[in-house]
Amino acid sequence: MDFVQSFPAISILLCLFAGIISSGLKGKAARYMNTVLILTVTVLSACTLLYTLGTGESYVYVMGKFPAPWGNEIRVGVLESFMALFFCIIMLLSLFGGMKKLTEEVEEGKVFLYYVLTNLLLSSLLALIYTNDLFTAYVFVEINTIAACGLIMIRQNGRTIEAAARYMIMSLLGSGMLLMGICMLYDLTGHLLMSNISEQVALLAASGEYRIPLLVTIALMSVGLAIKSALFPFHAWLPDAYGYSTVSSAAILSSLVSKGYIFLLIKIIYRVIGFEIFDNSRIIDVLFVFGLMGMIFGSLSAIKENDIRRMIAYSSVAQIGYIYMGIGMGTAAGMSASVFHILSHAATKSLLFIAAIGLTDVSGGSRKFVDLTGAAYRNKWAGVAFTVGSLSMVGVPLFSGFISKLLFAQAAVQNNGKMLPALIVLGISTILNAIYFMKTVIRIYTPANGTGSCVTFRSMKLYAVTLVCFIVLNIILGVSSQPVVDLIEQGLAMFS
Repeated sequence: MDFVQSFPAISILLCLFAGIISSGLKGKAARYMNTVLILTVTVLSACTLLYTLGTGESYVYVMGKFPAPWGNEIRVGVLESFMALFFCIIMLLSLFGGMKKLTEEVEEGKVFLYYVLTNLLLSSLLALIYTNDLFTAYVFVEINTIAACGLIMIRQNGRTIEAAARYMIMSLLGSGMLLMGICMLYDLTGHLLMSNISEQVALLAASGEYRIPLLVTIALMSVGLAIKSALFPFHAWLPDAYGYSTVSSAAILSSLVSKGYIFLLIKIIYRVIGFEIFDNSRIIDVLFVFGLMGMIFGSLSAIKENDIRRMIAYSSVAQIGYIYMGIGMGTAAGMSASVFHILSHAATKSLLFIAAIGLTDVSGGSRKFVDLTGAAYRNKWAGVAFTVGSLSMVGVPLFSGFISKLLFAQAAVQNNGKMLPALIVLGISTILNAIYFMKTVIRIYTPANGTGSCVTFRSMKLYAVTLVCFIVLNIILGVSSQPVVDLIEQGLAMFS
């Protein structure tokens, strides 16, 4: 076995141990350690990606050299290593973008706890990406939930505590449904490893035995993960959680946490249940309908908002709807479009949250649209960045959002049964996106006396560089999308 094959396991363990060590460090030392950790894991993930691209196939790494059912294992392919690399980049940029505000929003004695939570969160995300064991996935789902809840409430004001409580209640409901589904699946198949379960599920589906229990199992796991990823109508916790947490927390939660759950659902569809069996269960049609509803109602809620951060949060409801619409199409093209939109949304939504805090800071700290008038002149970097993010969300060419919507449209055309509703809702949602994002861009570029002082590059070097990196990443996904799409398709083929 090549040493590079152990890099995913090393990455997960490094993040876990870093979380433990950070608990004994002061804020500045914990920040340095966190930065070095994420850079290290990024390099390990890049090496793993190059290795899997070179071999052209996935591999299984047995933890502790103990075979199933006693041991645990991870499965690594092109898509897993690419997602791990992408998630590390987004987390690093999100932390850099909100680093200056973190000292203002979090008590000095609790800053080290913030980095403990981000280390645990990254560990859980990597585990969800790589694990080939359902129960291990559940364990790290709970670690992810606790870490995300801590990132919300660490700001310590009334709204964040309420938001964290609401998030915890909804998230535990989703976790409970996922656990019940796993227990039922274990009862039906006698296995917890995804590959072993898949073989038994295929036999059960072929024989027609336990058809109803299998259908209930699929429904429980799908709805459980849909709740945790804030699919409409299970999104009530999302606006406050994203709107009132620290800027880095909002960027990480919106771009990574919900996407980790969606990626786990995609793995379950392919590696546990089987794509064909999942399609025949008709649960996929329910996800399709909820996805369409989320695209419309999330956008309508965003239009009604008068708070820029809550508007961006409601936009996430709509964008998650896009992802589930693609999954619900039940085709390889729809799934590829959904995975690409995970990348596009992660790169764009973090950019929007970080740009928004720059606009509010030069508007007297107000997040109301009336006070943001002319904010783009007072903070030119944030203004340009927010405009780029908005254009991407609307679907303007050259940006990643355009490629996402193009892929969704192409996938819809290939699906006769769902083509019409998908294209109609895609068009309506795009118009609604344009309404609330473009009105915000017009507002921040409307000349006004405003409140707050102008900022210069010298006073916000790290913040400006972070915004530029996000913009470049967005444009790369927009103008060089074909290699990424090819990689996604290759990775999904390895899933099967």
